Amino acid sequence: MFAIFKKKTEKERLQKKYKTLMEESYKLSHTNRKASDEKQAEAAEILEQIEKLPE
Repeated sequence: MFAIFKKKTEKERLQKKYKTLMEESYKLSHTNRKASDEKQAEAAEILEQIEKLPE
């Protein structure tokens, strides 16, 4: 019930952004390969940031 008041951690925020970028990349892969590759590169940068975060 009180989950609506809980702030998202940095890791949760980055994971959501990563997931969104990967979904966009997949959708673009059907029409525009270059744009898809750019989204995938952005997602890779986000993944590196996630891995650098302490547990």
